Amino acid sequence: MDQKNRSAYKTLAGGICLCVLGITLTAGLWPFHVPANQVKWLKSGDGLAFGHHGSVVTSGAIGGSGLSNASATLEIWLEPAQNESSSTILSFDGSAHPGEPFSLHQNRDALGIRQNNVDPQGVSRTALFYVDRVFQENKPVVMAVTLDRQRTSVYVNGVLAEAFPLSGAWNDLTGRAVLANSATADDSWPGKILGLVIYQRKLTASQIAADYASWMAGRKPILSADEAAAALYLFDEHSGTVAHNRLGAATDLIIPTHYFILRPGVMLAPWKAYHPTWGYWQDVVVNIAGFIPFGCCVFAYLSLMRVIKHPGLVTVILGLLTSLAIELLQVFLPTRSSDATDVLTNMLGTAIGVMVCRCSFVNKLLTKADATTTKENSSQAGVRSPGSSFRTRPLEP
Repeated sequence: MDQKNRSAYKTLAGGICLCVLGITLTAGLWPFHVPANQVKWLKSGDGLAFGHHGSVVTSGAIGGSGLSNASATLEIWLEPAQNESSSTILSFDGSAHPGEPFSLHQNRDALGIRQNNVDPQGVSRTALFYVDRVFQENKPVVMAVTLDRQRTSVYVNGVLAEAFPLSGAWNDLTGRAVLANSATADDSWPGKILGLVIYQRKLTASQIAADYASWMAGRKPILSADEAAAALYLFDEHSGTVAHNRLGAATDLIIPTHYFILRPGVMLAPWKAYHPTWGYWQDVVVNIAGFIPFGCCVFAYLSLMRVIKHPGLVTVILGLLTSLAIELLQVFLPTRSSDATDVLTNMLGTAIGVMVCRCSFVNKLLTKADATTTKENSSQAGVRSPGSSFRTRPLEP
């Protein structure tokens, strides 16, 4: 291999590293921009239709009656676009209690409720429970959730579906409300929301049944003076960027031009990002596998250059810095999430790539190339004598 071919070989190796780096950055930062907010008014009837990247948020915080009174009721009339999704229908941000804010979720055909409560030892905890067979694709449903310190009850189309006992619950229906998405992560819900009302007291079963009949007949609930309603959204504007709260303009729903996350997390801790779901472990595997080519190619290139004493260690550090840069930039992209778990799994993938490159077959090829380079360098320097032999050392980690 002459000097010209050797230089071309090194250039090719460097080019491959740059290509792998470009692919890695593209995968981590795609689509490189903030997409449009996929929210539109229904052409026929009242309501908002949400796409896969759409959400709206109240302009101000919905007030509560304080921690001394945990009673509240939420009624929402909606129509899911599909029954195979797992996403957030509604969430609150900035509730008065210290725990995780209240949120509603669709998990295939089940309704999921995430709510803060206090266990018998007085420790604030988050309860998560499900009501099965609530959703059907493209079929409207009216759900009511009542909260008090002893239980949370769920009504579907005016009928009690499930009641969950709690040892003590906060008034969760407070703070800024986000519809069709999580307040802290990209978890957009596709479907239609046709009506929403929030009460700062617990309605009785008969009142909920009457409200359901009123929703079906007149597209709005029955509001009496003693029901202490805090917000009512009928979505009958049909145009514009505001869905008005009929009970107070301070908490109108705003429809931003671009998709957003109200309070995106920055380098979320692994124990907070963990969810015992198949999707979570799929992400872990993808993040590990995605950095294996990076570790393999960078280690091979640094080993061939012979300018770094410990190419394996340097490769892992470069993997760490690359992953860290991606995660910090993802804060500005609402379709991505900044997560410390990704940094750890990317580092692991880089280390696996280094080990793959050091396996017997690959290491043999690199050692052969290294021997050829050493031989040519020695010959050009005039240090080779007839009959002399050359011995190559293994590549250092």
